[in-house]
Amino acid sequence: MNVAIVVVTYSSGEALATFLDSVSDATVEPVEVVLADNGSTDGSVEEAAHRNGVRLVRTGANLGYGGGANVGVAAADTEFVVVANPDVHWQPGSLDELLAAAARWPQAGSLGPMICTPQGDVYPSARALPSLGRGIGHALCGWWWPTNPWTAAYRREREELAERPADWLSGACLLLRRAAFDAVGGFDPGFFMYFEDLDLGDRLGRSGWLNVYVPSSVVVHTGGHATHRSAGVMAAQHHRSAWRYVSRRWAGWRWAPVRWVLWAGLGARSLLARRIPRVTAGAPPQRHQ
Repeated sequence: MNVAIVVVTYSSGEALATFLDSVSDATVEPVEVVLADNGSTDGSVEEAAHRNGVRLVRTGANLGYGGGANVGVAAADTEFVVVANPDVHWQPGSLDELLAAAARWPQAGSLGPMICTPQGDVYPSARALPSLGRGIGHALCGWWWPTNPWTAAYRREREELAERPADWLSGACLLLRRAAFDAVGGFDPGFFMYFEDLDLGDRLGRSGWLNVYVPSSVVVHTGGHATHRSAGVMAAQHHRSAWRYVSRRWAGWRWAPVRWVLWAGLGARSLLARRIPRVTAGAPPQRHQ
């Protein structure tokens, strides 16, 4: 077996069954699905584990997305592993497209599909790293001025949909070359939710691997199946993860004044997000023409 799929679950409900139903159309290759469960209580993972080719691995606690994914990946013994949200719906042949691209890009440590919303919008899943200019501009303006230049540059959303390297790819659905994933130590479990995919892509790039966007592979992502139940908590977590990332990227005494400004800005934005939820949601995805 060349590929396994790791699904990080936490009381995922009917979304998990829909995910599993779509896997059979995604590839002609034999594939095992590993459910890395962070403590589901709705019975969904127990029901799913009765399916052929599905294995349940309990993480022992709610480790967050990256921590749960690490446990699931460790349980797989394949050259490639997909890490995915349970509210993803695979389109026919989508996993085969990712595997074919991996053969074309032997230096690719991660490969990501084109992610669409149920409404047909293309989610900007292949992005640039957040430089100070792009990051601050996007954080300040993205939620109220979706077409601002900083958000467009960060998301690379005005570029042609073509197979290409990106700085990082969305962790909602990600094909990982196991050798690359292991070489950088997997996801940083310190990111409970959010930014773990950005951090992974950054570390893969720094280690000489590529993150490759493959728009010929298409998945549909419903989104928010878990986070909507505790939107306020997740907004706070989003900003804590942002701080963890930026404080390490701009580390050292020379960058201390910059970190103070970023810390104050993220704190103010987090408070604003409690009153206005769309602050955390940011700019909506664009319609694919």
